[in-house]
Amino acid sequence: MKTINIALLDMNNNRANQGMRNIKEIAEHYKNIAEENIEIHVFDVRFKNEIPEVKDFDIFISSGGPGTPHKQGHPWEKPYAKFLNDLYNHNIENEDKKFAFLICHSFQIASIHWKLGNICKRKSYSFGVMPMHKTVEGEQDFVLKNLPEPFYAVDSRAYQFVEPNKARFEKLGMEIMALEKMRPHIHLDRAVMAVKFSKEIFGTQFHPEADPEGMMKNLEVKKNRDAMIEAYGKEKFLQTVDRLNDDDKIVLTQQQILPRFLQHATENIMKNNAVPA
Repeated sequence: MKTINIALLDMNNNRANQGMRNIKEIAEHYKNIAEENIEIHVFDVRFKNEIPEVKDFDIFISSGGPGTPHKQGHPWEKPYAKFLNDLYNHNIENEDKKFAFLICHSFQIASIHWKLGNICKRKSYSFGVMPMHKTVEGEQDFVLKNLPEPFYAVDSRAYQFVEPNKARFEKLGMEIMALEKMRPHIHLDRAVMAVKFSKEIFGTQFHPEADPEGMMKNLEVKKNRDAMIEAYGKEKFLQTVDRLNDDDKIVLTQQQILPRFLQHATENIMKNNAVPA
């Protein structure tokens, strides 16, 4: 039986991060319940300049991380851009597809890389449990279709993806899957929160891996508490914290998105590697 090799790309630049803990736990849980042989490898991209070779792995999950998604001349940036190109081109040129999920910082880097729109700094830091609205395409897609409309996810970002280039999306065959909450009283574009970069590559600007434990840890950081209070107000903030463990919010999102992605990827990889009878 083929072994499924999963590469986890740590984009946190040597900073302690709840998201990477969550991603590792989701991958390990999947390994434990899967019928297939699963191997998991972790790459420290920004701190150690470790980048996996696309040919050596079947599934990639690239994490969120701190700082600007725009190029700053760091040594890992060109290899990561090559990784995105190799991944995309491999799937065009080969029958054996490679699958990838890009989270927040990785999602923003990829959106800049493929020139999909304006990735700019927000007026204020966003942190909290926010409603996400599926597009028509998102409603039909396997990753999101089991979630309600709207669904809830952890939003933690200083940057945003706005003003999507529709012509560029059409040319590359990419689709917007979700948008941020509607804010009728604020005359600003709604941020793009999820994109299907290809049939095999999915990305979210929110954190589908987040769990209540990680949220509470993050709220120990004053910047995060202040951002959440600014977004909600004190009363709503306390109510939101009180409802972190609700089964229909971030718990459901964590149980659905990455596990469904891993299952879908594995099924397609095994199908492509099946020996003809």
